[in-house]
Amino acid sequence: MIEVRDLTKEYPGKTAVDGVSFTISRGETAGLLGANGAGKSTIMNMIAGYTAMTAGTVRVDGLDILEEPTAVRKKIGYLPELPPLYMDMTVEEYLSFVYDLKKCRTNRAEDIRQACGALSIADVRRRMIRHLSKGYRQRVGFAQALIGNPDVLIFDEPTVGLDPKQIIEIRRVIRSLAKKHTIILSSHILSEVQSVCDRILVMDQGRLVADDSAENLSGRVGGAKKICLRVSGRAEEIRRTLLGVNGVAAVKAEGSREPEISDFIVTVENGQSDGAVRMLMTKSLAEQGMYVVEMRSESMNLEDVFLKLTSGKGKKAGGRTEKIAGKAEEGK
Repeated sequence: MIEVRDLTKEYPGKTAVDGVSFTISRGETAGLLGANGAGKSTIMNMIAGYTAMTAGTVRVDGLDILEEPTAVRKKIGYLPELPPLYMDMTVEEYLSFVYDLKKCRTNRAEDIRQACGALSIADVRRRMIRHLSKGYRQRVGFAQALIGNPDVLIFDEPTVGLDPKQIIEIRRVIRSLAKKHTIILSSHILSEVQSVCDRILVMDQGRLVADDSAENLSGRVGGAKKICLRVSGRAEEIRRTLLGVNGVAAVKAEGSREPEISDFIVTVENGQSDGAVRMLMTKSLAEQGMYVVEMRSESMNLEDVFLKLTSGKGKKAGGRTEKIAGKAEEGK
């Protein structure tokens, strides 16, 4: 549905986006992560046709945005970080105004009715926008992006400034929209991206440094797998037994929170399956009369992955950034 190739945006003295390439399939929800100034909003603006690119190509459903800009814009609904609302209009007047701006050819009344229904704002459609709460205004911003029933939805920081309850409601809205649309969203709330996105694209200083699912990124960036376990028995005997298990690289004692139960962190050798190692550890401990009380795999969360990817350690000579192996490398 979306194909971005070598996308670049330069300003005097600064390269905001530097040779970014990725594709997003129909029906997929992709999240853009990055610190302030990483290039997320600039990429979204170029895909939506609001900012001219310096170099590269953007295709939406096979249409080149430079060759057929009007046709591409009809396929995109865009919600910028600050929703483009007119406070002196009612919700219905505003959505009708957006309908005219987009030159839609659908049934006006039905289009507005469906947008209001999808965002649960039908009960306020005749109220002035300036009289609505911030959460409802954000919903109206979502609704204007839906006018014309576009194939692609682009949301830039869709929950910024909202309270926790409103954030949960907007996440629910995004999940429901994902059933019928291809979505790109950016957010500084990492748990939000992880909860609603199929793919995560991490930007750092204008470059795409990773592109994969959160789970796969954790595995690639996190290095050796670790297993946390609690075992009944004497700590030193448990440690010796664990070190004798095939596939165990290291064992670290974490003390004891309960009498006669010790905590450990086991590092799995590279290339070994943590599932197989867990079974072997359980069997070996049981044979020695020591029993597992609790066991779980430990992986890097998205915040850890993000910090590691954007720490500057992936820089090559000449300022190039090394991408994590994954979808980011496809088509290069």
